[in-house]
Amino acid sequence: MTGGFRLLAFFIFVLTGAAVMVWAADASAPSGPPKAKVAPVEDTVQGHKIVDPYRYLENGDDPDTKQYVEQELAYTRSMLDPLPGRDRINARLSQLLTIGTIGAPQIGGKYYFYTRREGTQNQPVLYVREGLQGNDRVLVDVNKMSSDGTVALDWWFPTDDGKYVAYGTSPNGSEESTLRLVESATGKLLPDTIERTRFASVAWKKDNSGFYYTRHPKKGDVPAGEEVYHVKVFYHGLGSDPAQDPLIFGEGRKAQDIPGVSLSEDGRWLLITVFQGWTKSELYLQDLSSKNPPVEITTGKEFLYSGDFLKGKLYITSNEDSPRYRVFVADTNTPKRENWKELIPQSDAVLQSASVTGGKLFAQYEHNASSELKIFNLDGKNLYDIPLPTIGTVFATGGKWDSNELFFGFQSYTVPPSIYRFDLTPVDHKVTFVDKDPKNNKNLDLATFRPLELWAKVDAPSIDPSAFEVQQVWYQSKDGTRIPMFIVSKKGIEKNGKNPVLLTGYGGFNVSETPTFSRSMYLWMEHGGIYAVANLRGGAEFGEDWHRAGMLDKKQNVFDDFISAAEYLIEQKYTDKDHLSILGGSNGGLLMGAMITQRPDLFRAVVCAVPLLDMLRYQNFQIAKLWIPEYGSAEDPKQFDFIYAYSPYHHVKAGQEYPAILFMTADTDTRVDPMHAKKMAALMQAEAKNGASKDKPILLRIETKAGHGQGKPVTKQIEENTDMYSFLFWQLGVKP
Repeated sequence: MTGGFRLLAFFIFVLTGAAVMVWAADASAPSGPPKAKVAPVEDTVQGHKIVDPYRYLENGDDPDTKQYVEQELAYTRSMLDPLPGRDRINARLSQLLTIGTIGAPQIGGKYYFYTRREGTQNQPVLYVREGLQGNDRVLVDVNKMSSDGTVALDWWFPTDDGKYVAYGTSPNGSEESTLRLVESATGKLLPDTIERTRFASVAWKKDNSGFYYTRHPKKGDVPAGEEVYHVKVFYHGLGSDPAQDPLIFGEGRKAQDIPGVSLSEDGRWLLITVFQGWTKSELYLQDLSSKNPPVEITTGKEFLYSGDFLKGKLYITSNEDSPRYRVFVADTNTPKRENWKELIPQSDAVLQSASVTGGKLFAQYEHNASSELKIFNLDGKNLYDIPLPTIGTVFATGGKWDSNELFFGFQSYTVPPSIYRFDLTPVDHKVTFVDKDPKNNKNLDLATFRPLELWAKVDAPSIDPSAFEVQQVWYQSKDGTRIPMFIVSKKGIEKNGKNPVLLTGYGGFNVSETPTFSRSMYLWMEHGGIYAVANLRGGAEFGEDWHRAGMLDKKQNVFDDFISAAEYLIEQKYTDKDHLSILGGSNGGLLMGAMITQRPDLFRAVVCAVPLLDMLRYQNFQIAKLWIPEYGSAEDPKQFDFIYAYSPYHHVKAGQEYPAILFMTADTDTRVDPMHAKKMAALMQAEAKNGASKDKPILLRIETKAGHGQGKPVTKQIEENTDMYSFLFWQLGVKP
């Protein structure tokens, strides 16, 4: 689950057009939503009797569930396919989604590796370039691995010299990666193949003889249903049998611990970072020149830590007693906490990462939900602030400890993704500061650097970003907390109180909602729509305190922040209740569920995507036990009350009129189970005043061969966005 659900997107317009004609001519088209079978199951949870009328919908293989899904899809198509202007919406989205993507290069010896997607390609392609001025060559193209583009490139790790690349692919949005190896010079695949490497972390040995990596257990090795947990660190020697790979770390750990690995530049030290939810991690250091096991070097307290190496030193970034993070340094021979020295103190901006690049510390900050980049020397002195084009987001970086090249990707609401190259070789000079008092005259050694170089960019010929503007406003939440919000629209748009507005937010898991380039959103803004993004508590925008103010028993703050954002937009005459729509997915889908049940009067239309909605049972499905540190669990008597107080599925009121709702989920989502959307749609269609409305409907869309959103092919993105925007245009009275 990640932070960062972005807008969903579509294609197959021939099929869409055919569907319109079929439903228009088919007298058997559904006249209303299906009547799902009611089969109540009663539980007693922490002394409360909880009745679930649709428990069977949790089982996707249940015949009644299959029948319900089939009927829901038929009903949804009968409502969406005949909508006027779908063909025009589809055509424009097909054009917008050909605007490609690009990633920041990673350096391996003489090689530069990066991903790029162009035109109608469904998935990004991994390219390799030999030398900075060399020609790009395709190294891994997953588009050729399936006819429908549903195989995704999940991750990739080059060797230190770039000779090999380990990469993972998965089908149908499942994110269940298979690790493979490719030789960079020839594109030849090595025979090594390792299954169960979802979200893998890989650290190559310096001589390329093998690598440390993380892997999930196979069925039978752990209790049934727990195969998604119990991640451990193994070592794989090239050409050996993965089944015989020795276990390095993880035995006896908690099932939900997630380790990651990295190696020092001299290959001696293995750093293992163990994540325990979104508020705690631990660092373990192993001296590979000895036979000693890894030893913990952190405090064991609830803080986050990460580290990087150079010449026997470990540079540690942490929020320990500093919610906006700081940097420590320790000697690898004496790495225990009592030997750490603060190097870069906490500032008013949030330090997101600090890595060793070109013998310096490259630090990425976030200030008021916008990125900043700084260069420090190894003594913690700030050498330079890298200028960025505008308010926006650094979305990827690339560099090495021994290279003076630094790459980073930048984007904003009106700036397509661009890759910049920065030369870390300083141009030193002395400046004399003259004071009237000769005793105060002094020479200072300053460092200046060459200007940024635009290395590559995504072309967007079908839009004119200069026609749009970005504002950042601040509003007060229910408890008086000031919350920032970005508002994007055509320049000079009138505040007439009736503009169509699409408001979105996330508010959880330490994820920041910073300015990103949304291709499909231009369709909305070209038709006079306003796009608003609220930076809710629960995110990372202002550090760990901000995150903790929106998790566990403070989760209601997130909902209050979003309600206040909506009320601000109405008060300031951007829109009114009849022209205000909202969108969120994953944790943001939970947010949408809370908005539906807590303020049904405030919004005209809701798009609730891949959502969590039954918060009393969420932890029993897919990988959701990983989220207990963020949400809590109804199985804990101390946490039941605050979870039950907002769980959307348990707050649907019979006879209440709700906004028009489009629930969107996917049948192979391995993060958030589709049962949430199925149960909520069935309940609301049966109980809501407008459950069977033709004008203000409650719809359920289930995508096939797709998961939570990562790796979704462009064709499916266009399909989804065509449905979503057709629904929103219809409900808010926007003419396509």
